[in-house]
Amino acid sequence: MKTEVLQKKVEHLPPEFQQEVMDFVDFLLDKCKEKEKGKKIMAFKWAGKLSHLKEKFTSVELQHKALEWW
Repeated sequence: MKTEVLQKKVEHLPPEFQQEVMDFVDFLLDKCKEKEKGKKIMAFKWAGKLSHLKEKFTSVELQHKALEWW
Protein backbone atom coordinates (compact mmCIF):
# COMPACT_ATOMS: atom_id res chain seq x y z
CA MET A 1 0.00 0.00 0.00
CA LYS A 2 1.32 3.40 -0.87
CA THR A 3 2.08 5.81 1.94
CA GLU A 4 0.08 8.61 0.34
CA VAL A 5 -3.09 6.50 0.18
CA LEU A 6 -2.73 5.52 3.83
CA GLN A 7 -2.07 9.11 4.86
CA LYS A 8 -5.20 10.38 3.05
CA LYS A 9 -7.36 7.72 4.67
CA VAL A 10 -6.02 8.53 8.13
CA GLU A 11 -6.63 12.26 7.58
CA HIS A 12 -10.34 11.52 7.05
CA LEU A 13 -10.61 9.89 10.47
CA PRO A 14 -11.61 11.74 13.63
CA PRO A 15 -8.65 12.61 15.91
CA GLU A 16 -9.36 9.81 18.41
CA PHE A 17 -9.22 7.24 15.60
CA GLN A 18 -6.09 8.83 14.19
CA GLN A 19 -4.52 8.23 17.61
CA GLU A 20 -5.61 4.59 17.45
CA VAL A 21 -3.90 4.26 14.07
CA MET A 22 -0.73 5.78 15.55
CA ASP A 23 -0.89 3.37 18.49
CA PHE A 24 -1.35 0.43 16.15
CA VAL A 25 1.57 1.50 13.98
CA ASP A 26 3.74 1.78 17.13
CA PHE A 27 2.60 -1.72 18.12
CA LEU A 28 3.56 -3.09 14.70
CA LEU A 29 6.95 -1.38 14.85
CA ASP A 30 7.63 -2.91 18.27
CA LYS A 31 6.55 -6.29 16.94
CA CYS A 32 9.01 -5.95 14.05
CA LYS A 33 11.81 -5.02 16.45
CA GLU A 34 11.08 -8.07 18.60
CA LYS A 35 11.09 -10.27 15.52
CA GLU A 36 14.49 -8.87 14.52
CA LYS A 37 15.84 -9.49 18.02
CA GLY A 38 14.75 -13.11 17.74
CA LYS A 39 16.57 -13.49 14.45
CA LYS A 40 19.77 -12.16 15.95
CA ILE A 41 19.57 -14.57 18.86
CA MET A 42 19.18 -17.53 16.54
CA ALA A 43 22.03 -16.51 14.25
CA PHE A 44 24.44 -18.97 15.92
CA LYS A 45 27.32 -16.53 15.62
CA TRP A 46 28.78 -18.29 18.64
CA ALA A 47 29.25 -21.54 16.68
CA GLY A 48 32.80 -22.82 17.06
CA LYS A 49 33.59 -20.46 19.93
CA LEU A 50 34.08 -23.38 22.34
CA SER A 51 36.34 -25.39 20.02
CA HIS A 52 39.34 -24.71 22.26
CA LEU A 53 37.63 -26.93 24.87
CA LYS A 54 37.28 -29.99 22.63
CA GLU A 55 40.47 -31.53 24.04
CA LYS A 56 39.10 -31.14 27.56
CA PHE A 57 35.51 -32.36 27.07
CA THR A 58 33.52 -34.71 24.85
CA SER A 59 30.77 -33.11 22.78
CA VAL A 60 28.11 -34.29 25.26
CA GLU A 61 30.10 -32.99 28.24
CA LEU A 62 30.58 -29.71 26.42
CA GLN A 63 26.84 -29.45 25.81
CA HIS A 64 26.22 -29.94 29.51
CA LYS A 65 28.89 -27.37 30.41
CA ALA A 66 27.40 -24.87 27.97
CA LEU A 67 24.01 -25.30 29.61
CA GLU A 68 25.58 -24.76 33.04
CA TRP A 69 27.34 -21.62 31.84
CA TRP A 70 24.17 -20.33 30.20
